[in-house]
Amino acid sequence: MTSTALLTDHYELTMLQAALAGGTAHRRAVFELFPRRLPEGRRYGVVAGVGRFLDALACFRFGEAEIEFLRRERVVDDPTLQWLAGYRFGGDIWGYPEGEIYFPYSPLLVVEASFAEAVLLETLALSIYNHDSAIASAASRMTWAAGDRPCIEMGSRRTHEEAAVASARAAYVAGFEATSNLAARQRYGVPTTGTSAHSFTLLHDSERDAFTAQVTSLGKGTTLLVDTYDIVEAVRLGVEVAGTDLGAVRIDSGDLGLLAQQVRDQLDALGATSTRIIVTSDLDEHAIAALAASPVDGYGVGTSLVTGSGVPTAGFVYKLVARCDSSGRLVGVQKRSVGKGSTAHA
Repeated sequence: MTSTALLTDHYELTMLQAALAGGTAHRRAVFELFPRRLPEGRRYGVVAGVGRFLDALACFRFGEAEIEFLRRERVVDDPTLQWLAGYRFGGDIWGYPEGEIYFPYSPLLVVEASFAEAVLLETLALSIYNHDSAIASAASRMTWAAGDRPCIEMGSRRTHEEAAVASARAAYVAGFEATSNLAARQRYGVPTTGTSAHSFTLLHDSERDAFTAQVTSLGKGTTLLVDTYDIVEAVRLGVEVAGTDLGAVRIDSGDLGLLAQQVRDQLDALGATSTRIIVTSDLDEHAIAALAASPVDGYGVGTSLVTGSGVPTAGFVYKLVARCDSSGRLVGVQKRSVGKGSTAHA
């Protein structure tokens, strides 16, 4: 089990040290994770990352290696290190499930425990929820625009390698049907799909040779990439090689709406009426919506999805909303900073 305890910020531990020294660390506290606002032009968000956070919480332990690092770097004092060595979260956590809709000030996650136990989880919770919910929110807009047409996540090469896995999971939560990322399949069971890239076509002496090799190996139901050279000729070759049972063709460049119509007409004229048309190439929810009237059967989305379609973080905060006073009574507390306020609860 790999510890997640150091996936946090320095000040979480210095707050802990001061609270332990001041005698307030063990006061009962309630924290809420919530958004103050939605991004411009958006009416809702989608929660994702719940399962990943709970998995990370289960591994939030300060083992010998973590304690030695903190001691060597003099991050906190010895009494704090002793407390951290025995850290086990013993409070209560509840919140919204994966895929739930949220609005401003929705309490996505509520953590009730001692201040010491709960404050340490701030950075861990925010880093997971902010990333995954941003991706899921963008994915939801894309699947809504796509309607009944499937969306495939294929943005692994456009983001950090671990963010790629989390993005594939978050997109699946929000309605994407599959991903290109095999680690997401291994860890979370997200269906994967994929056939070939332009390099496969360029490897062969001719486009016919490339299509023949792909169909022979993967079957007639495969998807042929048809825009390496000339799309009209590629579609003709594809049907000639695979027959009218060819599974799909993919278009990755150009005016996708116009090309999709031209390819649909050509496929129908060749008798390949059941061959699907998949489009890729820097799609976002707006591009997908613009293709609603085009004869497109599915979308592959990459860069825009894994960057939150212009909103790479959900903007969540993790704030103390209630704590016990010196008499042991739970009282609400409220931050009143301009533009960064919170709501007290008790």
